Amino acid sequence: KMSRRAADRLKVVLNHLDRSNSASVQRIFYEENGFLLIKNLVSEEDIDRFRAEFEHVCKGDVKIPGMVVMRDVAIAKSEFVRDQKAVSKLQDFQDDAELFRYCSLPQILKYVECFTGPNIMAMHTMLINKPPDAGKHTPKYENYLHKDRDLHYFPFRPVDHIVCAWTAMEKVNRQNGCLVVLPGSHKGTLQEHDYPEWEGGVNKMYHGVRNYDPNHPRMHVEMEKGDTLFFHPLLIHGSGMNQTQGFRKAISCHYASADCYYIDVTGTSQENISKEVNEIATRRYGTDISVSFADTWALRGRLVHGERTSL
Repeated sequence: KMSRRAADRLKVVLNHLDRSNSASVQRIFYEENGFLLIKNLVSEEDIDRFRAEFEHVCKGDVKIPGMVVMRDVAIAKSEFVRDQKAVSKLQDFQDDAELFRYCSLPQILKYVECFTGPNIMAMHTMLINKPPDAGKHTPKYENYLHKDRDLHYFPFRPVDHIVCAWTAMEKVNRQNGCLVVLPGSHKGTLQEHDYPEWEGGVNKMYHGVRNYDPNHPRMHVEMEKGDTLFFHPLLIHGSGMNQTQGFRKAISCHYASADCYYIDVTGTSQENISKEVNEIATRRYGTDISVSFADTWALRGRLVHGERTSL
């Protein structure tokens, strides 16, 4: 684990970045560490509107074609719950006008454009509602820390033209499962991912990275409501167990330059996720329709700025 002294030094630097407002200093920090925390970037009013829309979706008041409403396997096995307590995640909310407003916020795009250029696609959208876990469904895996590299799921490149924005919808700390990042791990290469061996089941397509250095320094990123973390798609990251009685909410979007291109993942470490996605598409649309891994992303991607040149 990262030493207390090293973690404190990084927090001091992050606070300095927040005050300095220097784009060059921020970029250097990102290039070295693979992430950048910007305080108070999204307004409380916007966060509250996103929360209200999430609640409408959970109640069934809003039904968006293509949006995936995921329910936590542990909660689903232990109790029958109809409201938001059973919903752990909304995926692909690009056709929900209210939630998609997050992806178009100019203060977020100002940072995103530094990585993507002017033609910006929103490729993957999520609202996470991390449930409490008092130990009843505790996974026996790396001290409850699930880690992955998001590039595992993306069949498009170049990697440096992809970035995630992750915004806390309330105070996020070690108690309720804040993000944990491994600074500098984005300088590595994409490694094999697969399902972690957890008791109580694992949510579908919830892969974890294999064969990384367990002694790599790590940092817990504690955030206030509206704080936003930008991070590289190769950065190894995860979150710990939510040890509170409440739900920890966050909203995120993975952006890519519209100038990016699709790759063939056959024979690579991404082939397993590609096959899984194809199996899901076949069940959903039938065997008469052939949907490639790249097709699934082309259908989900939505332009937020500039022109849709390639993706």
